[in-house]
Amino acid sequence: MDTTRTYLISLFSGDGPPPPEVDLTVVMADLEKVNDDIRAAGGWVFAGGLAATSSATVVRKPDAVGDALLTDGPFIEAKEHLGGISIVRAADYDIALGWAERIAGATGLAVEIRPFEEGGPGQAPTTE
Repeated sequence: MDTTRTYLISLFSGDGPPPPEVDLTVVMADLEKVNDDIRAAGGWVFAGGLAATSSATVVRKPDAVGDALLTDGPFIEAKEHLGGISIVRAADYDIALGWAERIAGATGLAVEIRPFEEGGPGQAPTTE
């Protein structure tokens, strides 16, 4: 029986550009080392950074009949926002947690790890 689960690792970053003391070249190189290790362990699914919150559009549609309400820009004013994600697969939560800790260390960002619900439609990873 396969006990592998899929986890979402969310990276939270502050508003605006990174502080001047942050060298993004070093951060990205360190993050790629972690990603390489996740790939080597067979846990890689996907990772990516998100564009600025000003590029966001919030879509609200209270029912299937009415028109959708679109709001440009971030809907919530907050000090931190979702800046990127990684999706990994691991047979053990502690393995995925270790990767999340390494991602937090490489980026200096707050990181949240959460398992996906098991058995939902469309949740099996593809090999494509």
